[in-house]
Amino acid sequence: MIPRKIREDIEKLRREILRLDKLYYEEDKPEVPDSVYDGLVAKLKALEEKYPESLAPESPTQQVGGRPSAAFKSVRHAVAMLSLDNAFSETELREWEDKIKRFLRREVPIRYLIEPKIDGLSCALTFENGELVGAATRGDGQTGEDVTANVLAMKSIPKRLKAVFPEVLEVRGEVFLRVDDFEKVNAEVEAAGGEPFVNARNCAAGSLRQKDPAITARRRLRFFAHSYGVWRGGGVPETQRDFLRRLESMGLPVPEPVWEAATIDEAAAVYRDFKAKILPGLGYAADGIVVKVDSFKLRAELGETAKSPRWALAVKYPAEAVKTKLLNVEFSVGRSGVVTPVAKLKPVFCSGVTVSSATLHNFDEIKRLGLKVGDAVWLERAGEVIPHVVGVAKEERTGLERQIVEPRSCPSCGGPLTREEGFVALRCDNPACPAQLKRRILHFASRPGMDIRGLGESVVDGLVDSGRVKDAAEIYGLSLGDLLKLPLFKDKKTQNLMKEISESKSRPLSRLLFALGIPHVGEKAAETLAEHSSLEELAEAKAEDLASIPEIGDVMSRAIVDYFRAPGVRSLIKRLKAAGLDFKRVERAAGAKPLAGKTFVFTGGLRSLSREEAESRVKTMGAKAASSVSKKTSYVVAGSEAGSKLDRAKALGVPILDEKEFLELVK
Repeated sequence: MIPRKIREDIEKLRREILRLDKLYYEEDKPEVPDSVYDGLVAKLKALEEKYPESLAPESPTQQVGGRPSAAFKSVRHAVAMLSLDNAFSETELREWEDKIKRFLRREVPIRYLIEPKIDGLSCALTFENGELVGAATRGDGQTGEDVTANVLAMKSIPKRLKAVFPEVLEVRGEVFLRVDDFEKVNAEVEAAGGEPFVNARNCAAGSLRQKDPAITARRRLRFFAHSYGVWRGGGVPETQRDFLRRLESMGLPVPEPVWEAATIDEAAAVYRDFKAKILPGLGYAADGIVVKVDSFKLRAELGETAKSPRWALAVKYPAEAVKTKLLNVEFSVGRSGVVTPVAKLKPVFCSGVTVSSATLHNFDEIKRLGLKVGDAVWLERAGEVIPHVVGVAKEERTGLERQIVEPRSCPSCGGPLTREEGFVALRCDNPACPAQLKRRILHFASRPGMDIRGLGESVVDGLVDSGRVKDAAEIYGLSLGDLLKLPLFKDKKTQNLMKEISESKSRPLSRLLFALGIPHVGEKAAETLAEHSSLEELAEAKAEDLASIPEIGDVMSRAIVDYFRAPGVRSLIKRLKAAGLDFKRVERAAGAKPLAGKTFVFTGGLRSLSREEAESRVKTMGAKAASSVSKKTSYVVAGSEAGSKLDRAKALGVPILDEKEFLELVK
């Protein structure tokens, strides 16, 4: 007999896990950190193992994922898409090997292939005679959602396979976002008055499940293939390593890096090294590694349980979520007027840094979390970069907590706040709002913009608060006397800033377009626009003309037209031209491109030129400048104080150039 208290605990755990599953898989709204969820599942599994008579098919430990959404057509998987069993230590990894050896009932050497465990959304792609004909999410493992139209809009997935391919291939993998792309998507969503995503996994899931494929196309989604459900014709691979190589030859992206391990000791060493040496430079969210039996013959012997294959294990890292106290909520006004609630936290050490504040995104997120001032909260750093409040420890409430009240007026200028129909963000529509002006000036002077070093936050505060600068054009009318009135400004510092302002006039049009802060126009789009139009031509362009430019869609086109029609913009452009800024269309040099097809990644500081100048130089010679290192990177250029990208380059065997070698190459 199962004790009554144990039965109640089991049922309570099942109800809570199923509720969290629905939020995570079906609504893309996780309520607690992964580490807290994993702890609940581990506790339930331990009780079910101790009291096996309690095990039931409806238990979440026996189910995969969540129910498919009714908003999409259902797709029945030809072969069930299972989830992976989890482990959280080297000890559990070794116990897993002992278990599979007992299952095989004989001594046999087992080799492993190890891949990063990507934090994304599972997706199956079906190719027939090399053509992409279908795509589906995992759903409940048996039935998923038809997302074919959205996958066809993703640039990272080939629509036709190359080289030798099977007659029918259903390949499985993860749809995900790089950390830098996630930040760009959230910035664009917020600039448009939308609700930012809590983390990259939610962003990927929400983007793949859009009703409008055009939105999916803009979201920079990536895909890594890691397994298959159907392989018909062409000879099935014999190992995971061979499988990945063959996928690559077909043009499908596969996980990188991967490791081979001849023993479980070697697999454990990868687990130890991955977090410290690989994860910081990986560029996308991963919460551990996946250890797979390499031999497909052994996999067939091992088979699977109702929920998971016996031949693979996700080995995650112990909880990185930390608990702290919400001391207050302040309201920040962005350059587009969006008011964002910011959590002021009791300082806490999280993933290597001390965190004292974190964005709460918007007031709907506060309601979703049920957050109050004084609450004990769970904090995570997404991709070990961005701190987020991801949950509330409501059981620790004392009754002294206070409701968080939406502001009725702008915290900067006192003007009214509005919320557009269909949007969650509050916005201040006063174009003279000091907080917005300061953000716009800082964006204008930022490194990817006009790169005016020395025009930082305290300087901008002083110039705006004194009334000396009311828009970006007035930066170019500043005098030595204006700057000397600012606190801590002496002759040398003043002369340096005046020199920076003067030199910024020669920045190319692409930098100016980014600096203007046109909604939806990032660095890449600014470069594309600058190659097609001068600034005067762009200001007069029609939306349909802009939409015909590659990589410039309908939404961005309308945003550009609306920007140049906004009050005051024409005057701003006229005064910037009078100041001597470069409005000319960027003419790409004709002739040979000696670095065509090459990809460069820069890390650390260069003495003789800035990062932007170095990237510009390789681009003019036909190469690409990327932000992260992969095995497809041609060169990593390492300057002083090079970071984790250098370690990753060494691990992948990517050629490394010092500054002298780089300058010789591009001479």
